[in-house]
Amino acid sequence: MGFRDWRRGRGRVTALVSVVVLAAGMASCVFGEPRSDAQRLVDDFVAELNEGDAAGAAALTSYPNAAEASIRQMFEGMKDGSVDYDVAQFVELNEQTGFFTLGADWNFGPGKDWGYQVDGVAKNLAVGWRISWDPQVLVPELNRTRTVHHVRTDAAPPKIFDRTGQLLMAEQTINAVVVDPALMPDPVDTTTRLAKVLEPVAPVITADLLQRNLAADPGARITAVKLRDQDYQFLEDEIVPIPGVVVVKTPTLISADRRISTPLLDPLRAAWQLERDATAGWAVTLEEPGADPVQVAGFQGPPPPDLQATLDAHVQLAAKEAVVSVGTPAAIVAIQPSTGGVLALDVNNWAMELGPVASRGLYPAGQTLDPVRLAAGLDRGVDPASVSTDDLADTARRLGLGLDYDVPGFDFETAQIGENRSGVVQFSGSDGGGEALLSPFGAALLAASVARGEAPLPAIVQGKPAKVGEAAEPLPPHVTDALRAAMAENVRSGPASFLKGHPGLSGIAAASGDDRWFYGYTGDLAFAVFVANADGGDRAVKMADMFLRELGKPPADR
Repeated sequence: MGFRDWRRGRGRVTALVSVVVLAAGMASCVFGEPRSDAQRLVDDFVAELNEGDAAGAAALTSYPNAAEASIRQMFEGMKDGSVDYDVAQFVELNEQTGFFTLGADWNFGPGKDWGYQVDGVAKNLAVGWRISWDPQVLVPELNRTRTVHHVRTDAAPPKIFDRTGQLLMAEQTINAVVVDPALMPDPVDTTTRLAKVLEPVAPVITADLLQRNLAADPGARITAVKLRDQDYQFLEDEIVPIPGVVVVKTPTLISADRRISTPLLDPLRAAWQLERDATAGWAVTLEEPGADPVQVAGFQGPPPPDLQATLDAHVQLAAKEAVVSVGTPAAIVAIQPSTGGVLALDVNNWAMELGPVASRGLYPAGQTLDPVRLAAGLDRGVDPASVSTDDLADTARRLGLGLDYDVPGFDFETAQIGENRSGVVQFSGSDGGGEALLSPFGAALLAASVARGEAPLPAIVQGKPAKVGEAAEPLPPHVTDALRAAMAENVRSGPASFLKGHPGLSGIAAASGDDRWFYGYTGDLAFAVFVANADGGDRAVKMADMFLRELGKPPADR
């Protein structure tokens, strides 16, 4: 490039820079002008809305009382979401009036966004600039009689089937029959009439019981009974006319067979709810008295798939018959070794009063872990009596005990041994000292692990096995074979010989203080029986015998 060309190019660059500097100077003059009172008012109004301050925003309007009520209702009706308002445009027409446009962006979770613009007017009143109040400055089409709500939308609820395809649980209407003292002129008459109507379906609900419950909390409503729809419809014409009786209807997921009442129903409800939550839709609706809601945003969620539980109704009913035969706290858990599916889980009334005994009750294991100690010795080539607590814990992990399982909707414990112990002993009535602790669920899982040859992943819904934090290697085949042989011998001629009439059964009968245990397997069924404070040395074995005999009956005979 020649000198002249360079001079010409340098001149063009200088001229361009001068233009940019001049433009920047002009911009600074324009945008540097102080905001007017009207602009500050609108900016402050938006800031108060974004802070969620209903009173502060309302104070900037021409009608603070009405504005505060509407703004509070909006935040309450849309409390599941967050909002960001901004000033999209402001035009000040004169010293008395200005127009503005606000943009609003609501978010109610991933993929649930609603954006819109609204227009408003600012007026210079005797008290200064104020937002001319109109509910539509918050939400389009909102008015003084309408309210705005964020709601969940669901398709038809799924059903839950058992392992064999039988209907296990479905959503039905539950009718809560409520007694309201404020609505009954004569409590004695109301309670007497209600008790008489309920007698065919709930004979324990007496007039005396209802009156005592009312007296225990004066003025409070009490629930007399909850009835399935088919029971309520039979009694409805007699219940409705009774003064002071109110019926509250609630859709509820319940067992299709009244005989199925297991602590596993609540975890299944939780798993069912997770499926509904995953497919739920959403909507923003405008509502007013006497009119149907108007949807202004959102979408309908797709129907979630039906669930197939691992629970087997036939096995569960056999477990129920067995567990109620014991007069002290007792639990039974059955697991399918090939899949890890929980086939049955139940407790009797004495255990139910103590909490989730079957799934989370940790008790001193005593002799129950002797087979694990045997396996630890065989695996290390040492005398089982010399196995350390840490070695016992390591072997137990390889048999499914003490692992960190995660089953959606289902919380359970298996065991706490050695350094794996954490927290306090549950339901055992002592701190356990340094003893190994075992749950009925853990004992069933131990039996399933021996039957399978490795620890299965527990599940309560088919196709959704547990996730495990750190899996453990299975024991060598020769160690597992030795355990199977020991369990078979225990039934054939050992402490569990009362059960030798059940073909193919292998298991361990053991004691820990006054508690009695049996766990074992037959075919593709592993189970554990636990009896606390047993009134006989063979109580768990006899309970296991009843379970197996009930299991052997055809379903139609029960």
